[in-house]
Amino acid sequence: MSDPEKLVSEIETLGARLSEAKTAIGTRIIGQDEVVNLALAAMLSGGHALLMGLPGMGKTLLVDTLSTVMGLSESRIQFTPDLMPADILGSEVLEPGADGSRAFRFIKGPIFCQLLMADEINRASPRTQSALLQAMQEMEVTVAGAHHALPRPFHVLATQNPIEQEGTYPLPEAQLDRFLVRIDVDYPDRDTERGILLATTGTERAEAHQVFDAAALIDAQEIVRRMPVGDSVVEMILDLIRACRPDDPTAPNLVRDHVAWGPGPRAAQALMLTVRARALLDGRLAPSPEDVAELARPVMMHRMALSFAARAEGISLTQVIDEVTARTTRVEAAA
Repeated sequence: MSDPEKLVSEIETLGARLSEAKTAIGTRIIGQDEVVNLALAAMLSGGHALLMGLPGMGKTLLVDTLSTVMGLSESRIQFTPDLMPADILGSEVLEPGADGSRAFRFIKGPIFCQLLMADEINRASPRTQSALLQAMQEMEVTVAGAHHALPRPFHVLATQNPIEQEGTYPLPEAQLDRFLVRIDVDYPDRDTERGILLATTGTERAEAHQVFDAAALIDAQEIVRRMPVGDSVVEMILDLIRACRPDDPTAPNLVRDHVAWGPGPRAAQALMLTVRARALLDGRLAPSPEDVAELARPVMMHRMALSFAARAEGISLTQVIDEVTARTTRVEAAA
């Protein structure tokens, strides 16, 4: 049994360190506080994130900055239709020995890093996508029957262009489910864009400094899992997830009429972890129902699908999730 006072002290210390990390990231990533918080929440939860945004929105810069601040080794893979699994995982080559013998040696691919940027993941073939997503789930790769463990920690930040879909291979639902959160990177507002313009077109380039290292991040992930969660938050997570399943008796008519399939248990696990991480990033000792409401979209957007009729009527997943979340929040408040 852990000491509550010691845990409080560890949470407070980690919260101060995370505040420093966010400040360091903010020197290069301007005005994208929610995007940064979600990316950090995914890493603190030990998961992967899917970044959805148009080109030029700073997704590559975000990953590069995160690798510096968090002290992680980084690789970037540009996904293309001709990319093969061996280009990601690595391959075995036959090498002659000094005594004339020959033996296979495994040459590691770019996936052997701690923070991998998979750029435009939906442009690779399903075979190549599966090779990456298997590694994301199992934290190891298998080549020629031999298992090779990936470094710890291991996180994937994959990007997708939400507009240009010609020549792409959309990720299947089972593979999308392996991403802890979906992060929508939207256009900045005018004041933020002004700040970006002035900060990035001068002679000096802002540089981020290291705040964490791999060992410290692993320790932070352990603290997140030990953070207490109140019964009201647990019940709200369960109510929200189950209400988004069209065949559940608690689902409202909006879900039953317009949702083809809803989130599975992995969505509840993702919410349970990310609400803790969000509380930690805000300097709080425990998550609240408001955290569940704020994280409903990032956790569930890629884990649900609308029916054909809903799409024909112009119903959006955002609308469904927001209405179910508001309904669940009202029920929890009245309880």
